[in-house]
Amino acid sequence: MSLTYFVHESAFVDHGATIGEGSKIWHFCHVMAGAAIGPGCNLGQNVVVMPGTRIGANVKIQNNVSIYEGVELEDDVFCGPSCVFTNVINPRSHVSRKKEYQRTLVRRGATIGANATIVCGRTIGIYAFVGAGAVVTRDVPDYALVTGVPARQVGWVCSCGVRLPAGGENCAGCGLSYAEEDGRLSPIDRVP
Repeated sequence: MSLTYFVHESAFVDHGATIGEGSKIWHFCHVMAGAAIGPGCNLGQNVVVMPGTRIGANVKIQNNVSIYEGVELEDDVFCGPSCVFTNVINPRSHVSRKKEYQRTLVRRGATIGANATIVCGRTIGIYAFVGAGAVVTRDVPDYALVTGVPARQVGWVCSCGVRLPAGGENCAGCGLSYAEEDGRLSPIDRVP
């Protein structure tokens, strides 16, 4: 039986993991039993995907990222190099907290920059953009651009990834139109 996805010879994919067609798993990765990876994904070097995780279609996970149990990445998510997810809010080596894992949801099209940290129990909104090195300690709204430690919203981004002018309006990159109301941004045009 031939695989419909690629696994580098140095990577391990445990029996019981599900991997979608056309996905690529590169050097020194480990995908554990019970993990589900959608079609068209790319896992860079040294990525670990734990049991019970869900990764949607066309997700790009760069080098040195661990996707812990409780983390779900929807379609078209980008995880930059060495970004960090957690799954326990108060870890202690001598106290087992496996029954306390918190869910972290990264919604469709969101980007997490290099070396950013996502504290567990948070939701990163649709097409949100977490800047490199940010530490996310609260939910991030759809289309929001957040930076800093702790992460704070500093603007809005288009679904194409270009920063929007104040107030949201039109994207200089792709021309999509947005409207801001009550601290939320919504596309006026159909988002691809």
